[in-house]
Amino acid sequence: MERRDVRGHYEELAAEYDEHWIYGPHYVPWMSGRIAEALRLAPTDRIADVGSGTGLFAREVANQLRPRHPILCVDPSEAMLGQLGSPPPADLTPIVASAEDIAEGRIRLPYERLDAMWLKESVHHVADPAHTLRGLVGRLAPGGRLLVVMLPATIQYPLFRAALARFEELQPDPAVIEGHLRAAGLEASLSYVEHELRIERDKYLGMVRARYMSLLATFSDSEIEKGIEEMRIAHPEPVLVFPDRFAFVLGRRRGESV
Repeated sequence: MERRDVRGHYEELAAEYDEHWIYGPHYVPWMSGRIAEALRLAPTDRIADVGSGTGLFAREVANQLRPRHPILCVDPSEAMLGQLGSPPPADLTPIVASAEDIAEGRIRLPYERLDAMWLKESVHHVADPAHTLRGLVGRLAPGGRLLVVMLPATIQYPLFRAALARFEELQPDPAVIEGHLRAAGLEASLSYVEHELRIERDKYLGMVRARYMSLLATFSDSEIEKGIEEMRIAHPEPVLVFPDRFAFVLGRRRGESV
């Protein structure tokens, strides 16, 4: 069986995406709070979530922040953005575009300059991160902040061995991303946050079968089933407990805050 096209992965997963990414009741508020804290978001900021998917985290940030300007939810998948609702919430504005579209100025945004933007687990989809991040930096206002949230170079997920190996092949090094932000003229820093996940084993196996991570879309159905069987043997416990560790690569443009 042919391997699935990663490009169409999110189109297929859109309707059930949030179900797979809401690990528990505390995960989304925790991550959204960390993003808002790292970016030092203020209600007056003009904000963009680049690679927002269904707007899962932008929605929570908006709930916590009560922004005066709608948060821009930027994603190339219309199906994912469609999960915002019709019409979308008043504090969220969907923008069908890729990070490259924004960086190259191919899409006109409602705001001429942005005070803050974040990319959560989407930088690995960018073909030329250095070039694209430089373009995104160009959209920042003086004092603007850009946050790249990404998994580290290695992870401790209870996945099958081939998936973990492929992750390491595909995942950029956060230190390299930090270097790209510095090269683009930002004051940059790298830090890590960690959240403990507790997921019922059968639920997690179902998430893997649904290819909740984009790297799983590079495996055929038979490879996924073989991997799941490997996971069943390696993890007989009914509840999987493992760390979800993230790199926070933060850049700030020099100048007075807006």
